[in-house]
Amino acid sequence: MPKGYSRLQIRLHWGIALLILFQLIFGEDMAQAWDAFEDGGIPVMSLWVWAHIVVGVSVLVFAIWRLAVRFSRGVPAAPVGLSKMMVLSGEIGHWALYALMFIAPITGLAAWFGGIEAAGELHGWLKPVIIILVVVHIAAALWHQFIRKDGLLLRMKKADS
Repeated sequence: MPKGYSRLQIRLHWGIALLILFQLIFGEDMAQAWDAFEDGGIPVMSLWVWAHIVVGVSVLVFAIWRLAVRFSRGVPAAPVGLSKMMVLSGEIGHWALYALMFIAPITGLAAWFGGIEAAGELHGWLKPVIIILVVVHIAAALWHQFIRKDGLLLRMKKADS
């Protein structure tokens, strides 16, 4: 079991984080294009719409890559002194984020290119779920850094030698 994350794991983590942030901030043009599609109109294919598609596919590709590295290299053990419930909640939170990194792009692609309205509805509902999980993830990292002071946050900042 590695002591920390590899340079690649850290870069994939922060790269995906930036891509998801981009999607959350700049997704409104895609929402308008989808509304036009649902109303039987012709969606405006702006640069932001194409960016949303490309960035969404990138999230999916990088998430696949990230999981492949995780399964081949492993991840560091949880900090010492955490209860089993805390460790379990951390694992559930991480796997929920991974699931969303797959489900959000796949439902978006199924809606946009497959015309599957149910996928589009689910895709739209995922935004607040992603925001909540990301906020909880950040809050947990800050709790570890400033309350527990167990160095957990540093594992995603500095690569294992």
